[in-house]
Amino acid sequence: MAWGVALWSVGTYLTPWAAETSLWTLLGMRVLVGIAEGVALPCMNNMISRWFPQTERSRAVGIAMAGFQLGSAIGLTLSPIIMSQAGIFGPFVIFGLSGFLWVLVWLFAIYRAPQLHPQISKDELDYILHEKEKLLRPTPRKSSGKTRKLPPFRLLLSKLPTWALMSANAMHSWGYFVVLSWMPIYFNMIYHVDLRQAAWFSAIPWATMAVVGYIAGACSDLLIQSGLSITYTRKLMQSIGFIGPGIALLGLNAAKSPSVASAWLTAAVALKSFSHCGFLVNFQEYAPEYAGVIHGIANTAGTLAAIVGTIGAGFFVEKMGSFRGFIILTSCLYFVSALFWDMVATGERVYFDRTHPLPS
Repeated sequence: MAWGVALWSVGTYLTPWAAETSLWTLLGMRVLVGIAEGVALPCMNNMISRWFPQTERSRAVGIAMAGFQLGSAIGLTLSPIIMSQAGIFGPFVIFGLSGFLWVLVWLFAIYRAPQLHPQISKDELDYILHEKEKLLRPTPRKSSGKTRKLPPFRLLLSKLPTWALMSANAMHSWGYFVVLSWMPIYFNMIYHVDLRQAAWFSAIPWATMAVVGYIAGACSDLLIQSGLSITYTRKLMQSIGFIGPGIALLGLNAAKSPSVASAWLTAAVALKSFSHCGFLVNFQEYAPEYAGVIHGIANTAGTLAAIVGTIGAGFFVEKMGSFRGFIILTSCLYFVSALFWDMVATGERVYFDRTHPLPS
């Protein structure tokens, strides 16, 4: 995580210099940022699986992802202000330097497992380890005496729940980056809102998403603690996280004023946060020993979807002359993704060896 944030901060900080050098240098810096950012969510999931028992993970993910959304809200709000005072390169310099400060805090504050933290109390450590032990029981595994150097990618990809996680991540990223990249321009084109004001219209939904995400996490943990199965809980949360935004985007499409459109956009983005209690926490339950690997695979699918969605929106608007058709397409994709998730996802642990039977 520290290396990832440090590298994408370097790429962000050097973007103005790269832009003045050549197009290829600029693209190189953006590639560096993208490669480095790829470590963030898998590392987050890995850390949460080590530090939190299952009945608290949804809230932990909700809190972590709240930072994700608040960062988007702060960036969208501050960038026009910084650019008006320090020029177009100002946000890159300020946000890049902020990343270096974050790394310093992270290095001194974070330990990779509860057992290694010098200030953790015995009661807290016993609670974490006891709850995780209950989750993983029974887990006797026969060692083959061989050290596996590479994850069993073919075996991981042969299971439908892996593809459910990949498709959910892809759809989540499609919706996330399309909204993040295009909504200021959408409000400018459809409602003729000034781009500086459009940034405010686009920032408010992300701040709302941060709050709703934690509420969704708390509800999810409460459902599991009350006896609802993990599989049903994850399917319920993910269904809300996909069907809700799909309906809200249709409402956005039909809105006649920027204020009503902003309300629908806020609803769409806020309801997306239920996905954090669906597919995003499911990596740790479905295959805890390969949670980082599967998350990385799913992130690849998500990144490709984000590229296609972000670029595709531009081509679609250029050919059709309007955002409305593309928003309808995105809504339909949300509904299809929800259906596929509900059909094949599971909250039960799957053992990827021959010493444990696979769940039916």
